[in-house]
Amino acid sequence: MIHPTRRTATDADFTRRRFAQLAVLGIAAGAAPIAASAPASASAPASASTPASTDASTPSASRPHYDRARRLAGDDPVLRALVTALTPGSDLPQLPAPAPVKLFDNLVLLSAGWVSAMAVLTDDGIVLIDALTSPADADGIIVPGLRAVGADPAAIKHVVLTHGHPDHFGGAQTLADRYGARVHMSPADWDLLARTRPADAPARDLDIADGDQLTLGGTTIELHHTPGHTPGTVSPVIPVRAGRRHHSAMLWGGLNPPSTVEELRTFLASVQAFRGVMRRANVEVELSNHPNDHGLERAEQLRHQPPGAANPFLLGGPRTQRYMAVMDAMLRGRIADAEAPTARAVAAPLTCC
Repeated sequence: MIHPTRRTATDADFTRRRFAQLAVLGIAAGAAPIAASAPASASAPASASTPASTDASTPSASRPHYDRARRLAGDDPVLRALVTALTPGSDLPQLPAPAPVKLFDNLVLLSAGWVSAMAVLTDDGIVLIDALTSPADADGIIVPGLRAVGADPAAIKHVVLTHGHPDHFGGAQTLADRYGARVHMSPADWDLLARTRPADAPARDLDIADGDQLTLGGTTIELHHTPGHTPGTVSPVIPVRAGRRHHSAMLWGGLNPPSTVEELRTFLASVQAFRGVMRRANVEVELSNHPNDHGLERAEQLRHQPPGAANPFLLGGPRTQRYMAVMDAMLRGRIADAEAPTARAVAAPLTCC
């Protein structure tokens, strides 16, 4: 067991305004988020309910894949949001930061709005999945957010980074310095940080091997390599519980597709391999670190629904598999687009999302 070094720190109060910010989004299961300007490098959903376009400008080779994804999604708001997120040209909305909320008894959503982290609460401390955008987010969202749900941020023992983009690692070094938390990332993405030297990058600490199991307080999180979004993207499988009921959750580590055909094929292979992981683990819960899955709307629904109502994150095995099937079809469409003779030049590689 790793014993954190504890330090005393003064933290900004978690204001009532932050707790109320998401009220404007509505809590109906079909409500669409408020669209706003996205970071210039981002590409994700402008609306959780906008379907992919298959107009005359869509190459004929890709259209059947996008159409299949839309058919698989049907009127399911979670799957429709995924179609939108993977549609070429979609934009990532800037959403108000919601108050922290327990999605399950041992899982807390800590969000800046357009990007989120998850805290896994165990009997021997906290495993944080991603660390938001900056030291300011660590101090202003993660630390007070944990306190707001009755958890002690000094109990953060591990910070697992899904990939090496600044909106996911920004607060990691602050938490490591303050609480002695160990920071985990895949070797490929540690190497990415070494090459690019971004601001607020954590010092290289622990490598995540494909299929690693991180155990803390009787809770074991599986960490699987799913390269594509970055060379070393990692997707966790997390045990969650609601009362006496236990479920298996997955968090896809990085959704926004890369640009080249080779990278897109790597991404597609990751989707296919991870579907097998999900079947073996009997995954019933889908999570995301960006608002590309109707997740913030579902969090608000959960926050306001009566006790005993169905958890909107508990999709069940067939629906989580259909989620991955939608991703598969959309990626096949993106590959067909990239292979088309008239394919347009793509932007520079993304540094977020």
